[in-house]
Amino acid sequence: MLRLVHTSDWHLGHALHGVARDHEHARFLAWLEQVLVEERPHALLITGDVFDTATPSAAAERALFDFLARARAADPALVIIILGGNHDSAPRLEAPASLLRALGVHVVASLRRRPGQPLDLERLVVPLRAGGEVAAWLAVVPFLRPADLPPAHVAQDPLAAVRAVYDEVLAHARARRAPGQALLATGHLTLTGAEASAESERPVLGGLTALTDDLFAPDLAYVALGHLHRAQAVGGREGVRYAGSPIPLSMTEAGYAHQVVVVDVEGERLAAARPRLVPRTVDLLRLPAPDEPPATVDEALARLCALPDDAPPAPGQPDVRPLLEVRLAAPAPEPGLRRRVEEALAGKAARLVKLTLVAPEATTAPRALADAAPQARLTDLSPREVFERCWSKEHQGAPPPDDVARAFDDLLAAVQRPAPEASAPTRAVDRIAALTGGDAA
Repeated sequence: MLRLVHTSDWHLGHALHGVARDHEHARFLAWLEQVLVEERPHALLITGDVFDTATPSAAAERALFDFLARARAADPALVIIILGGNHDSAPRLEAPASLLRALGVHVVASLRRRPGQPLDLERLVVPLRAGGEVAAWLAVVPFLRPADLPPAHVAQDPLAAVRAVYDEVLAHARARRAPGQALLATGHLTLTGAEASAESERPVLGGLTALTDDLFAPDLAYVALGHLHRAQAVGGREGVRYAGSPIPLSMTEAGYAHQVVVVDVEGERLAAARPRLVPRTVDLLRLPAPDEPPATVDEALARLCALPDDAPPAPGQPDVRPLLEVRLAAPAPEPGLRRRVEEALAGKAARLVKLTLVAPEATTAPRALADAAPQARLTDLSPREVFERCWSKEHQGAPPPDDVARAFDDLLAAVQRPAPEASAPTRAVDRIAALTGGDAA
């Protein structure tokens, strides 16, 4: 039997509304090391978004390399597969690939496609062994950027271009597979029918979400997916699964059951996909609860004063008090409101990270950016939220049309890519201008 541990979307270096998550990530990685000792897998699959940005800090990179060193020291036979995600810089993630490969760590962040040259399929198809024998063949496909896709198809039909890549890599894996050996695959993408987070995950593959799970044929025993932060199986198939993120990356993920997945493959088939729940190091609080209407200022202050007491940590110790979001129903901005909220929280077991004012006549959505709390920070909003609020203000409260929203997602993805793809923002801006009939700038 072949055993795998599937994890994804670490987002090392992440900060939630200005609060660094380094301690939470350190605790997760220490816990994952213990899981590897207990489960004794043959391989560890990390399916993308290892880092939160394309230019991670030295501390974030050190966290990854220290973990890899400890995991391999604990089990020198462990094979580790690392995929690049849409948050990762492919060149940066692959820079130490030759050195890591000598240590049993395979890094694939791009297809390295060159015009007129075939894919290096041997690099993208990895044999996985159990008991010294090949038990499965893994088709390693990372997040696919335009440069990774067949040039003849990418502009006309990106979905067909993605399918063409998978068809080519899986065909090579099938050609290598012998009877009794399993076929596995990876991906960092969005499938229809999967549930995305409201705030943190931007659409990928040009904003398209029309990839369906039939991208992966029934002969695949397991498909290890990344990008979506909620752990879930897709399309009723236990073997097509997002591992999800190990910590909540936005306040909307407060209720997620974060996990890694222990996968057992027997022969050519999936035997079991068993979650191991990640302990929550720092809790997230939302006041009122998401299913409740926003509180009045007086109600919120009373509830904040009723929170349990807890002193700030001693110098040099991590602050593990819960992170708090407060939603207030306020008819108009009130000077000094944030100060009043923070005073109510003094000495309490919570840290305010997000304060949102909601107009009483529209309690299901935050007010327009210009009408929000005067002391609110832009770091409290994602770029998509800023765009949607600005659009709503300029268009009598209407949301942006789907095609304009997709064009904005393309622009956002383009400006967050590494320098070699820097020409992409110009194309995305041109699309927005064409769709809106004006000057996108």
